[in-house]
Amino acid sequence: MKIGFDGKRAAQNFTGLGNYSRYALEALEMYYPNEEYCVYVPKDVNNPKFESLLASSGGGMKKFLPVGSWARKFKSLWRVWGVTKDIVDSGVQVFHGLSNELPLNIRSAAPSVRSVVTVHDIIFRRLPSCYPFIDRLIYDYKFKRACLNADHIIAVSECTKRDIVKDYGVAPEKVSVIYQGCDPLFAQEVSSESKVKIKEKYSLPEKFIVSVGTIEERKNLLSVVKALLSLPDDVHLVAVGRRTKYTSLVDKFIADNNLAHRVHLLHGVPYLDLPVIYQCADAFVYMSLYEGFGIPLLEALNSRLPVVAATGSCLEEAGGPGSLYVEPFDVAAIAAAIARCLQPEVKARMVADGLEWAEHFTMERFAHKTMRCYNMLLGLK
Repeated sequence: MKIGFDGKRAAQNFTGLGNYSRYALEALEMYYPNEEYCVYVPKDVNNPKFESLLASSGGGMKKFLPVGSWARKFKSLWRVWGVTKDIVDSGVQVFHGLSNELPLNIRSAAPSVRSVVTVHDIIFRRLPSCYPFIDRLIYDYKFKRACLNADHIIAVSECTKRDIVKDYGVAPEKVSVIYQGCDPLFAQEVSSESKVKIKEKYSLPEKFIVSVGTIEERKNLLSVVKALLSLPDDVHLVAVGRRTKYTSLVDKFIADNNLAHRVHLLHGVPYLDLPVIYQCADAFVYMSLYEGFGIPLLEALNSRLPVVAATGSCLEEAGGPGSLYVEPFDVAAIAAAIARCLQPEVKARMVADGLEWAEHFTMERFAHKTMRCYNMLLGLK
C-alpha cells in the first residue's frame, strides 16, 4: 500500500499537532514497515525529530517538497490545491490529513485516491471568545470541508466525534475514534541525579503540583492558582507553558494575594526536561475548559502522578476512572480534590489506577486501528 500524508505539522510544529503527526507516522512505520509512506511538506524546516523519523525508516518513508517555481513560491496554495497532482502522480492510494485538513480539491482532482482526515477538536465553536473572529471563520471552513470531503474521519476522542456529528451533520458511522498515546519517555523512570539537576535548574520547591499547557484563557490556570489559597503553605504550583496576554491576569492575582513564593511559571522548557519535572511533582492538575483529548493527562499518568482534571469535555476519557474531576471554576472543589489526592493512601491508589488506564493508549493499538481504517477504505481485510 502507498499512503500519503499532509506533513506540514510533522515538519514545522514542535508540540501539539506536530507531536500527533510524528506519533502517527512513527507508529505506522514501526508496525507496518513494508508499506510505502509519502509525506508531503510545504517547506523544509530544521526539525531533528522529523528528520530522525525519516532516517530511521530506512527509505520506507519519504519526504516530498513542492516542485516547480509556482509551487515553491506559493507553498500554502500548493498544500491546499497543487499537492493533489503530486499525490496522483506518486500513485498514492490513501491520503491522510493528520491535522484537521485535506486539500480542498481532493475529490475532484484525485478521485482515485481515498481520503482520511484526523480531527482533533472544534473548540473554536465551543469557546468562540478564545479565538479571533477571522481565525474561527477559516478553521470552520477548512474543518467542515475536510469532514464532508473525506471518505472517513478519525476523531481523537468520543467527545470530538460527538462534536463533529452534531456540528457538521456527519453520519456517526463515518467517524472512528482512535486514541493517541503519549511519548514513551514519560513512562521511563528518571534517576535521582536527573531530578536533583532539574530541581536546581528551575529552582523547584520540595512539594508541588504541576500543570502543563499554554497559559491562556481556555487552560484556566487562574482557577488552580486561586485554589492554592485553601491549601497548606508548603504546597506550591509549577505551571509549564508559553505565556500569553492571559498570563497578566494570573500575575496580578499572584501579586495581589502574596503568592509569588508559591507559584512558579516556567516557559521555554526543553521537551526532554518535561518528563523529569512531571516525576518531581506530587500531583497533576488540569483545569482546561475544553479539550479535544488531553495528552498532558496521559503524560502525567505515565509519570506516576495522581490527576485532578476538569469536567465538561473529554478529559475523563484521557484520565480514566481513577482520576478526580471537578467543575473548572469551582475553586473550593479544586482545592479539596488536590488535598485528597495528596493523601498517601489515596495517591497510591490513584497512581496504580492511572498506570492501568494508561495501558489503553499504546502505539501498537493506534497503528493497528489506523491501518484497519485504510484497509477498510480500499476494500481490504
